[in-house]
Amino acid sequence: MSIPRTFYNANCPVCSAGVAHIRRLTGGGDDLWVDITARPDALASYGADVEAVKKRLHVIDRQGVLRVGVPAFVALWDETPRYRRLARIVRLPVVRQGADALYELLAIVLYAWNKRREQRQARACRAAVPARGAE
Repeated sequence: MSIPRTFYNANCPVCSAGVAHIRRLTGGGDDLWVDITARPDALASYGADVEAVKKRLHVIDRQGVLRVGVPAFVALWDETPRYRRLARIVRLPVVRQGADALYELLAIVLYAWNKRREQRQARACRAAVPARGAE
């Protein structure tokens, strides 16, 4: 089994849970599971930046091709015994179109939710640090 190299947003609880689940099933070293927030330049050679990965899952498949969104999931599922059948089903044209549409909607909602979470966390950190001269 050749596990694709997966790039994800570890600050997203949904993304982290999904990656943790697949990682438990497939194994693989830490170099195959890349938190894009810790390694922001990891996909620069492919023209992808941190925000692109925060918006959609990115995977480099066994042929070295960058897959994004549903194709990234399919590449992962192909290498996960429990999910191989799902990968075959999602490849069916009508299913693929529906999966793409659903993923795009979920990706937009999840990205917006995570941006709001990041902003709240940043405000909380700024509020926790006393202002200069306020001591």
